[in-house]
Amino acid sequence: MAIPKQTVVEEELDDKSKRDREEVRKRRLERSLEQGLEDSFPASDPINVTQPAPTRRDKRRK
Repeated sequence: MAIPKQTVVEEELDDKSKRDREEVRKRRLERSLEQGLEDSFPASDPINVTQPAPTRRDKRRK
């Protein structure tokens, strides 16, 4: 049984869309890293792009 051409095209678009979203995510992460480096220069400790999980105390504050 042949796969309809429209389905193949939609799958290709989905793959391209996923790649595009991943590329945007990587660029945002890279910009965040660069901004953090610029804001903290000169510094002895490397910056952390990720945010740590909230502590129990943080959860009680809400």
